[in-house]
Amino acid sequence: MKKLWKVNPADTRLQEVLSRELNILPLTAQLLINRGIVESDKAFSFLRPHLTDLYDPFCMKDMEKAVDRLIMALKARERIAIYGDYDVDGTTATAMLYLFFRELGASVSYYIPDRLREGYGLNEPAIEGLWRDGVRVIITVDCGISDHREVRFAQAKGIDVIVTDHHEVPPELPCAFAILNPKQRGCAFPFKGLSGAGVAFNLAMALRAGLRRIGWFTRGEPNLKRYLDLVCIGTVADMVPLVDENRVLVSYGLRELERSNRPGIVSLKEVSGLGRGRVDTYNIAFQIAPRINAAGRLKKALKALRLLITDNKEEAELLAKELDSDNSTRQAIEERIFREAIQMVKEEDRAQKGVVLFSEGWHPGVIGIVASRMVEHLSRPCVLIAIDGDTAKGSVRGVRNFNVIEGLRACDEYLSRYGGHYSAAGLTLAVERLEGFKDAFIRYANTTLTDRDLMPEIVLDAIVSLDELSPRMVSEIEMLSPFGCANEEPVLGLRDAHILNTEIVGQRHLRLVVKHNGCAKSGIGFGLADLHPVRGEFNIAFYPYMDDWQGMKNLRLKIRDIQPSGFVNS
Repeated sequence: MKKLWKVNPADTRLQEVLSRELNILPLTAQLLINRGIVESDKAFSFLRPHLTDLYDPFCMKDMEKAVDRLIMALKARERIAIYGDYDVDGTTATAMLYLFFRELGASVSYYIPDRLREGYGLNEPAIEGLWRDGVRVIITVDCGISDHREVRFAQAKGIDVIVTDHHEVPPELPCAFAILNPKQRGCAFPFKGLSGAGVAFNLAMALRAGLRRIGWFTRGEPNLKRYLDLVCIGTVADMVPLVDENRVLVSYGLRELERSNRPGIVSLKEVSGLGRGRVDTYNIAFQIAPRINAAGRLKKALKALRLLITDNKEEAELLAKELDSDNSTRQAIEERIFREAIQMVKEEDRAQKGVVLFSEGWHPGVIGIVASRMVEHLSRPCVLIAIDGDTAKGSVRGVRNFNVIEGLRACDEYLSRYGGHYSAAGLTLAVERLEGFKDAFIRYANTTLTDRDLMPEIVLDAIVSLDELSPRMVSEIEMLSPFGCANEEPVLGLRDAHILNTEIVGQRHLRLVVKHNGCAKSGIGFGLADLHPVRGEFNIAFYPYMDDWQGMKNLRLKIRDIQPSGFVNS
């Protein structure tokens, strides 16, 4: 599929200033400028994130109330339940808070609903069961912001609910004892892009500070840095922007993840093929997180939670192998649904700016992943819906310049329930309303999006020459990591490069040799095997990296796109 190439304009004046003051290459300075970082002190902090850069958690609205209530619960030995979502963000956040409260000596339990039987968020039978178990405080993680009826039910039972969530805030908030969500109106917390795990970690920071104030700790206090491995996994997996506070949490979290002795993390890395080596955001997104997610998507997320909180090495190894097997099963189901969905798309569907597909027999825990793949394939917002009797549950994924939540609001009359983020959401509706919803959603997409919005876009940070690349340049580019949402891997461009030869590796990938300005480098294009064979002059978008194979380091290219030689859009 042809992509729209755009080149960020160079700012040579700012390049010179940042390059001189930070002792970095002009290209590295331009990469910072492209990310909106134009002041030397902010650039320094960006390149060297530190825990002291974290904001005061008490800036978050209702934090003082939440901490006071939890201190009261700890003093009175009231039972506390951590109620989490079944995705990676919710599972890691639940594990983190559960382990933290256990370290405090609290009477604490956990609950994660069954995706298929109970669905997302709080539910009354679960609250009833927790109440019967003696729970008097529920802390939600990664859910609860839209659960008005369920919070009232808990309140009537004498349970105080503290909501910690990061999803879009509805017009009316539930009547919880305290609500921690930086997106809510009146919240002074400076950064609005936290994950559910990030919000929960801020609660842990604030509670530790509150307990410190009253002299609670007599034998040392919890080292919260040790929990950043879990926070890091949840943050990366939920695809929140890896800037600002998230950048700090993930930077330190990756270090904890690499040296973690947590049995579940060690076993999870082993089955993911990572061992005890270096871990980056790619490893989390494509190797660790899918295995944690597989439990919640196919069966029960409790298996993943047990893995993350266990102290037993043998149990961890067994659970990790089960999750690995679940993930293989998930991949097979995903592939089947993807093939079926592709076959369902007709020519008239391709003429619309949105696609809505539904079917019986689709697994509701997997359709979100398939919806993402459909967006990549069709380059338009996609809704996939699984039908089960009279009820239908779906997942929506969007493209740039399309607010998924606003799209669902426009179809509100057809939906029983919905919620999520700007680019991804879930929904529930009655089967009889499917056709009405489909028409309304496609109508909204058609009136909101332009043809240009549907064209995949690659933004080049700079046009370079192959002979400019050096180990120092790659090292400085690496300083911009961890990469992810809102801080993507830099993309450089070559004009009129000569592709000498190509070969297919691993069925889907393309290995090639590129020559430019008298210099030759090898590269790999993941998922670009369809281009084989290709030779001649082309424009190439790529990310440079150092390949370390058997002690030999070589500069290679990770190819993002190949276009015919000539004009590059700017």
